[in-house]
Amino acid sequence: MKKEQHPESFSLYPKELVEKVFNSTTEGIMITDEHLKITLVNAAFQAVTGYSLEEVRDKTPSILKSGKQDKSFYESMWKELDKKGTWQGEIWNRRKNSEVYPEHLKITRIQNELGETTHYFGVFSDISIKKSAEKEIKTLSSTDYLTGLPNRFSFNELFLQLIEKSTPNSCSALLFIDLDRFKQVNASLGNEIGDRILVEFTKRVRHITPKDSILARYGGDEFLLALSHIKSHIDAGQIAIEIIKMLSKPFIIDDLEIYLTASIGISFFPQDGQEIDELIHKADKAMYFAKHNGRNQYAFYFEDLKRDSKRLLLLEAELRKAIQANDFSVHYQPKVSLETKTIIGVEALVRWENDQVGTVSPAEFIPLAEETGLIIPLSELIIKKVCLDILEWRTLDISSISVSINIASIHFQQDNFIERINNLVMQYNCSPQQLELELTERTIMKDSNNIISKLIKLKSNGFKISIDDFGTGYSSLSYLNQFPINYLKIDRSFIQHITTLKDKQAIVESIILMSHRLNIKVVAEGVETKEQVEILREMNCDIIQGYYYSKPVPSKGLMDFLELWEIHKQEGKV
Repeated sequence: MKKEQHPESFSLYPKELVEKVFNSTTEGIMITDEHLKITLVNAAFQAVTGYSLEEVRDKTPSILKSGKQDKSFYESMWKELDKKGTWQGEIWNRRKNSEVYPEHLKITRIQNELGETTHYFGVFSDISIKKSAEKEIKTLSSTDYLTGLPNRFSFNELFLQLIEKSTPNSCSALLFIDLDRFKQVNASLGNEIGDRILVEFTKRVRHITPKDSILARYGGDEFLLALSHIKSHIDAGQIAIEIIKMLSKPFIIDDLEIYLTASIGISFFPQDGQEIDELIHKADKAMYFAKHNGRNQYAFYFEDLKRDSKRLLLLEAELRKAIQANDFSVHYQPKVSLETKTIIGVEALVRWENDQVGTVSPAEFIPLAEETGLIIPLSELIIKKVCLDILEWRTLDISSISVSINIASIHFQQDNFIERINNLVMQYNCSPQQLELELTERTIMKDSNNIISKLIKLKSNGFKISIDDFGTGYSSLSYLNQFPINYLKIDRSFIQHITTLKDKQAIVESIILMSHRLNIKVVAEGVETKEQVEILREMNCDIIQGYYYSKPVPSKGLMDFLELWEIHKQEGKV
């Protein structure tokens, strides 16, 4: 068995070399004797802790003890160190100025040829920045950026905790609140006014609801309210009435009086379901019933409830016909490299015009396609159209533009997904190197081992991988290191506020910094102003996408845009 090297073996090297290596490393080093008396520290130790060698010589490492770890922690540490001769992990220590900080520490026991302990050797690095960034990422993944409420993902956990506390003689209620015609307010007055209304609405609801209730922002103008210890349906209905009455008072924004109403659906645990998703789904149905029966009212869920059945049936029927008739178009939004000022790619976005229902927003027909399973043939139709456009671009000597395509979760989870997409690409003689698959962060977290295997296969086939809408539900950016990702797209909801809210700037900057450490390029989507571009440039963001450069345009419009871009680039106008 090979003996551990004795410290005196360093004497084989010139003293100047040993000192230079010892003091140039960025990791702190501390050496003690067999009695744990400190004998030597390096420059990095002094920089991190604030203590000089003279101040710690002959002291024990307990001089750095923060008090955040209990006796059992140190007993376990020394037990492992005695058994294995080494220990490593995260530990909290205290600097000379009393500031407590986290560090990653590795301790190694040094023995002589007789097996006697002569020294202990500790190497550590300050991980304060990493911990701070992870805390920010965790906060943004559980909290709505605008209102400060729990978001739809953290609501599930909170509601689960709430219903576990329900007594046999009580139940819990779930209210699904939707602000009527809020989209028209946004369209006519702008997103900033809309955001201020949502913030004020949040304050009002909090003021009139019980302290132990849970209010969360589900998305857009939709909110969830969970109530515990409900003794009858009347109690939940009374809260809904209070919310509706509260909205009779106008919102005063910049001398404007803005009136809103709300439609509210209510479901109950355990009567309407045992699972949270089921309760949300049923409250959502009840809300739609209230909305389509006149708005400004509430409704309880009941079994025969139909959600806008005529509209949904018509849309589904027309959607099926449109897929069979290939009746969709694809528009492309350019992505610009901030470093080279070149168009490095585009995102493919589907559009639908229908004779029966007119222009249908993707926000309406995409969720319907997912719900009915039509998203799979629709997605494959989009991929075909993209491949055909790429082939046409080749005839125009344009072959360097990659196209990103959104892949729905249910589509990606199909067992034959890789086979199907490979066959499509081969059928149209299109190179996988020109295609980028965009997956949401929730998709990649559903079955991580299987997902990782799929992603590795896709990447080995030449496809690029992108995570879309980052910041809306993931728990730890550092976990993405397990996935073979090329690009990470920061959700537009963060980009919109980086010019006005310092905390949003800090979050975006943290995402960019940590992504670069993982060798992942960052795309900022939804960029609309020059000021946003400049801030992102200062943050070393890689790629910009948004209306500041171009709205989504058809293939021919994209060719015109690329030609004009090159002219402006040569003239120094971009």
